Amino acid sequence: MFDPIQLRSFLAVAQTGGFTRAAHRLGVRQSTVSQHVRRLEESTGRRLFRRDTHSVELTAEGEAMVGFARSILDANEQAYAYFARSPARGRVRFGASEDFVYTELPQVLRTFRRGNPGVDLELTVGLSSSLYEQLADGRLDLVLAKRPSESSDGRLLWRDRLVWIGADDFAPEPGQPVPLIVYPPPSITRARALEALDRDGRPWRIACTSTSLSGVRAAALAGLGVMAHARSLIPPGLRELPPQPELPDLGETEFVLTSGRRTARGPVRSLADALLAGGDRLQHVPRGAPGGRRD
Repeated sequence: MFDPIQLRSFLAVAQTGGFTRAAHRLGVRQSTVSQHVRRLEESTGRRLFRRDTHSVELTAEGEAMVGFARSILDANEQAYAYFARSPARGRVRFGASEDFVYTELPQVLRTFRRGNPGVDLELTVGLSSSLYEQLADGRLDLVLAKRPSESSDGRLLWRDRLVWIGADDFAPEPGQPVPLIVYPPPSITRARALEALDRDGRPWRIACTSTSLSGVRAAALAGLGVMAHARSLIPPGLRELPPQPELPDLGETEFVLTSGRRTARGPVRSLADALLAGGDRLQHVPRGAPGGRRD
């Protein structure tokens, strides 16, 4: 029997191309990921990765295991959804931040709908701050988004690094204001980016403002500027920019699941459980996502 936890670590390494990046994605230590992969290799009796000081590559057996691991985890999720389902009925007003546009959130919600046909699901996609306002006003029941820095509410799903991203050929001009691509206020990532630049005394200018991830992504692909974004959820076609003096460190952010005034019971609890069960599918943008491939 293959351990699903080990399989998730294996897939994270295969998808990110490294143990350190896989550990960041999963929110665990690198040694934990290495241990999971080693135990999986012991279970198979095969070497799944070729490692050296510069790269990690799948072996032929590792390529085969990728398909098996995905099938096993999908079957595990479907089995969980089947046996966890109850005669839940009602409506759930669910809010997800723009960060998850390119993830497998639609597939997770599809699995939930199949297992809970009596639940009427209403989805709102928007900026994290706006979603929290709707949650506080009672217009949403459950929110999946970045946690505001001043808040301790919500169930922590994972921690991620905020990084500067842009087009492959983009680089800020030394001595010139940093051109920023941002969401409108009160965006969490906008605030973090401006605070970091002001703290380091770096001049900046707003090159583009958009309320949607597709809008800021288009601006970045056009080379209009840089944007702050969660490392594990970088949109297709963009890349993390290398460290440079003009771009200060942005620190970490936290993704949480937060319920509103309605207690997390019935359909709200069922959806929360489904999101927690499919959590690893929300923590990255799969290759081949719409809009291009991220290597």
